[in-house]
Amino acid sequence: MPEFEQLRDDISSLPETAQQLVVDFVAFLKQRYAYEQTPPPAPLDLENELFVGMWSDQPEMQDSTAWVRQVRQQHWRT
Repeated sequence: MPEFEQLRDDISSLPETAQQLVVDFVAFLKQRYAYEQTPPPAPLDLENELFVGMWSDQPEMQDSTAWVRQVRQQHWRT
C-alpha cells in the first residue's frame, strides 16, 4: 500500500504538535464511525418468548377488542 507509506512519511515530516493533531483526528473518526462497525442486533423471535400468549387462557381475552374498549371507557370517560 504505497499511499499509506507516503501518508506515514508525510505525517512523520510534520512537527510533533501537528502529528498529535493527526492522532487525535484519527481517534475522533474511529469513535464517530464505530457504530457502523457493530452488527445490528438479531431480530426478536417472539414465538419463543414466554410473555407471548400469557393471557390467552383468560376469559376476558376471548374478545380482546371488547376488553380494550371496556378498559378505555373505565379509565378515560368521566
